[in-house]
Amino acid sequence: MWMYYGNQDTHTYDEVPYRKMVNMGLFDTVRSSYDIGPGYHRDLQTKDLDCLMGEYWIDPSGKLYEVDYSHTQDFTDDFSHYAPNGCHGKVRPIYHTGVVEVYPAKWDCYYAPFPSCHLTFVDGIITNVQHIPK
Repeated sequence: MWMYYGNQDTHTYDEVPYRKMVNMGLFDTVRSSYDIGPGYHRDLQTKDLDCLMGEYWIDPSGKLYEVDYSHTQDFTDDFSHYAPNGCHGKVRPIYHTGVVEVYPAKWDCYYAPFPSCHLTFVDGIITNVQHIPK
């Protein structure tokens, strides 16, 4: 992929601003058991973590974990389907420090602005929740 590394807001590639090119595509899913606020129920999305379609979980006390389902299923003999193989996924703590913007994975209120929220993590624990007005 051709990209120019420089000032992200001014350089272009094929008439697409670099900032937009980076923000397109993959996102991570965050399942939250932590009370973030109204409208932020179970499934959230973010592009501020790995941005590789990863699965994360925030427990009720605000700790961030990565959920890994690798090697839990095998293909069947004809390679058309897959079946569980008896292995379980792994849950690892993530010691992330920084701000993560999350937004609902599904938003059915077309009459209302799309919400977003900044979660501030210090060593993998939520220290501040800030709702961003749109």
